[in-house]
Amino acid sequence: QVQLVESGGELVQAGGSLRLSCAASGHTFSMYAMAWFRQAPGKEREYVARVSRAGLNTYYADSMKGRFTISRDNAKNTVYLQMNSLKPEDTAVYFCAAAAPRPTGTSVHTDPRAYDYWGQGTQVTVSS
Repeated sequence: QVQLVESGGELVQAGGSLRLSCAASGHTFSMYAMAWFRQAPGKEREYVARVSRAGLNTYYADSMKGRFTISRDNAKNTVYLQMNSLKPEDTAVYFCAAAAPRPTGTSVHTDPRAYDYWGQGTQVTVSS
């Protein structure tokens, strides 16, 4: 129902910044809450941030607060992740995900199972 394509990942030095983009297909983008997850080699997929459908509410994993900012532009069908003060431990494949509304209590937004559509991922590598 929706296709997601991430871009912007690259090799950066520790302390640097990147902005990731996730472009969505279709005309129903605003119906989906959007999130970023990441997965490092040998580790489980990790929640990073979420933005509500209208972009009015944002949520972050504790380790990302103050460094990462999620935003969206519904007119462009795009969600962004601005990453500052990058650390080597931020190295991972970053995935964009879309969540259709669910009944209250059926999932939590930090759980990958709450999301219906996923992009292919974009590699972020932070060197020390």
